[in-house]
This record gives sequence, structure tokens and C-alpha cells, in this order.
Amino acid sequence: MRSLNEELFLWIFNLAHQNIWLDRLLIFTAQYLPYILFLSALVLIFSEPGWKRRIFFASHLVLVIVVARGIIVEALNYFYPTLRPFEVLEIQPLFTVVGSSFPSSHATIFFGLTAVIFYLNRKWGWWYFLLVTINALARVAVGVHWPLDIAVGALIGVLSAVMVYQLLEVYFKKISLPQAVKGWEVEK
Repeated sequence: MRSLNEELFLWIFNLAHQNIWLDRLLIFTAQYLPYILFLSALVLIFSEPGWKRRIFFASHLVLVIVVARGIIVEALNYFYPTLRPFEVLEIQPLFTVVGSSFPSSHATIFFGLTAVIFYLNRKWGWWYFLLVTINALARVAVGVHWPLDIAVGALIGVLSAVMVYQLLEVYFKKISLPQAVKGWEVEK
């Protein structure tokens, strides 16, 4: 009997190998969309008015990546190595990657990035959430991640972003830069 994780994976993976154009779209979305999202996030951050806000949100993004991907995900990969779907099931992925599957580094980084963008600009945050979710589902559809990898990676990324924001907010207020964190709630 298959687990819910396997059943959900197989349901999503059924998108692969149906049509060459859909396969190409899935590969683009899974492999290359993250670069566009990351570069556009940098543009959003560095086009913010005021150098203090730019420093705050750039610091926020860097620290989220370091904490979430560099520490938490690495620890989980070390202590809980997990095989990827194409290593467990008899499937042909659209591309292969190496390393532990759980949790997804991509989901961790990009859901963390999405949370940073939410703090910066809610409207853009919703767009990022949509695109990052599509990217995450594409990584399942191409056969390189389990749905649970994505869900846990997303949770780690978002919780890390919230924690880092709260710590940075306290730090920036202590060094007399409260205007760096003021007003993020305002729609832009």
C-alpha cells in the first residue's frame, strides 16, 4: 500500500511525459523560474525608497537563506537523508538532481523569499506566492521531490523569515533605525 505522499506524488507526476511542450514548461518552471524570481526580488528590494529599508530587507533575505537553507535544511539533510522519488519508484524524471530530497532546498529558499517580499509589499508577495507554489509543484511533477519535501521546505522558509524579521526589527530599532521597518504594512 502506498503512502499519501507517494499517491500525491504520482498524481502530480502524471503531468510529465504527456506532451513535449508541457515537459519543457515543467522543466523551465522547475529549474529556471527560480532565477527570475530571485533576480526580480533583488530588484524589488534595491528599488525600495530609502537606503535603510534596502539594507533591512537585503539583510532579511540573506539571513533567511543562511538560517533556513544553510543551517536548518543542512541539519535535516545530514540527520534525515531521504531518497528522491526517481530513486525509490520506477519512474523516469524529466531531469535529475543529487542530494537528499527532504526538505526541498528550493521550497525553503523561495517560500522564505516570498515571506520577505510579503513584508516588503503585500501585492507582490501574493504574486510571488503563486509563482513559487507553481515552481514547487513543477519540482514534484518533474520527479525530483516528494510533496512532503515541498510542504516542509515551505514551512521552514516561512517560519525562518518570520523569526528573522522579528529579530532584525528589534536590532534595527536598537541601533536607531526604526524607519527601516516602519510602514511595511502599507500597500504599495
